[in-house]
Amino acid sequence: MQATKHEGAGNDFLVVLDPGDVIRFSVAQVRLLADRHRGVDGLVAPPRFTVATTGGPRTVDYEPGAVPGWAHARVDMGPVRLGPDQPQEFDDRRARTVDVGNPHLVLLGPDTAAVDVAEVGPKLQAAFVGGINVEWITVTEDDQGELLDFRVFERGAGETLACGTGSVAAAAAARSWGVVAPEGTVRVHNPGGVLEVTLGPGALDPAHLAGPVRKVADVIVHPGMLS
Repeated sequence: MQATKHEGAGNDFLVVLDPGDVIRFSVAQVRLLADRHRGVDGLVAPPRFTVATTGGPRTVDYEPGAVPGWAHARVDMGPVRLGPDQPQEFDDRRARTVDVGNPHLVLLGPDTAAVDVAEVGPKLQAAFVGGINVEWITVTEDDQGELLDFRVFERGAGETLACGTGSVAAAAAARSWGVVAPEGTVRVHNPGGVLEVTLGPGALDPAHLAGPVRKVADVIVHPGMLS
């Protein structure tokens, strides 16, 4: 079996093109292929294509970059649904759930670097039936302006270098709290790089996520791995 590996801001994927829809992976095979130690883990032709996801179809606008192997992608992430705000004891701390086709808990605080994600993440996830993705954000800035510093605990994966839906959830929550500009792009600094979120003007309008992506490798999977 042939596949390709890609990454965006450190969020990496193994992609198998199957236009004939004939390949069927079991859950166990997917876990093995994506294993961090024994697997590989986990675009197509520009300028636009659609990906079927469990949250619905997602359209991707894709532009090749100036450097071979690199590109820029902008993804229709669908509508964002905010849960109730949960004011905290201190003014610089807030929390709320956000639905981006999958569940998120976004926590605003003064210092993301101080969070022990490995310890706190599993505890917060366990408080929600079926688990939840947890994001910690702090409002900061760099030489390009306003920025959300961001860390994430993804259910089933632990802390990761980047999360697309988590970045969208973080941007939506931050805007709902009035801690970022009311219009324009929200820049989210994932540990693996900066992603840009454009939120829809209405509750049912889709958000868009953009950032650099690249092809890392061509991969040939030995049949023995899938047996």
